[in-house]
Amino acid sequence: MENEVNTEQTMQFDVMQIMDMIPHRYPFLLVDRITECVPGKYSKGYKNLTFNEPFFQGHFPGNPIMPGVLQAEAMAQLGAGILMTMPEYKGKLVVYAGIDNCRFKRIVRPGDRLDMEVELVKIKGPIIKSHGKATVDGKVAAELDMTFSVV
Repeated sequence: MENEVNTEQTMQFDVMQIMDMIPHRYPFLLVDRITECVPGKYSKGYKNLTFNEPFFQGHFPGNPIMPGVLQAEAMAQLGAGILMTMPEYKGKLVVYAGIDNCRFKRIVRPGDRLDMEVELVKIKGPIIKSHGKATVDGKVAAELDMTFSVV
């Protein structure tokens, strides 16, 4: 049996390059770096959380917790990067169309690094299905299935 050669193009993006791909800006840009991205397949990245995040002030005073909905949004932003690296989607807007099987399994706090990975499951016209998982220190914090629409 011969060794297979990996011909997939793996890309990395810093925050400035991410802002070139998606329209989100502070305080709603929730991906600091894409560490690994194979166009049309998967993406890995992270968000470093500091006490200065605006949502920690009110969620909750004295007990700061990253809202689960923002964890889901962070994974959506990471997922959009998979599509924005594909020529047919470059410059288009990708929006949430649905969330299924969403589970939050661990509290995420200031000082944590939210590591995320999103895998593209299916593309049918302007509808994209994907699966996302977020971890902190190797333990699952959130997991969900996402549906996106390209507009």
